[in-house]
Amino acid sequence: MPSPTLAETLRSRGLRLTAQRQLVLEAVYALGHATPDQIHAEVARTAAGVNITTVYRTLELLEELGLVTHAHLTHGAPTYHGVGPDQHLHLVCRSCEGVTEIAPEVLAPLVDQLRAERGFAIDVGHVAFFGRCASCGGDDQ
Repeated sequence: MPSPTLAETLRSRGLRLTAQRQLVLEAVYALGHATPDQIHAEVARTAAGVNITTVYRTLELLEELGLVTHAHLTHGAPTYHGVGPDQHLHLVCRSCEGVTEIAPEVLAPLVDQLRAERGFAIDVGHVAFFGRCASCGGDDQ
C-alpha cells in the first residue's frame, strides 16, 4: 500500500498527512483508472464530508508529488492512476470505452528517435491511443 510513501513524501515537503489525502490516494489505487468524480464517490463511501474540490486539490498535490498521474482517456475529465515502477500506455476503445494497458517498450524506437534527434523525452504515462478493440471489430479495419 502506498501509505508510507505518502506520509514520507508529505513530511519531506513540510506537509501533513491528512485523512482526506490518504483516502484519495487509496481510492486511486483501488480503482485503477478513475476520474475525479469516480474517486470522489469512492472516498464518499468512507468519508461523506469530503467534497469534490478537496478531491481535485488532493489529486493535483499527489500528481505534483509524483504519486499519481493522469491521462486523457475520454473527452471529459482526466483519468488518474497510481504511479508504479511499470509505466504503461493506454489503448482506449471508442466503441466499448474499454481501457487496456500495454508496455511502453512498444514505443521504444520512437522514444529513442525523438530523444536522439530532438532531445525530447516522452512521458509515456500520458500516452493514449484511441481506436477499436478486437472485441468491437478493431481487427476488421
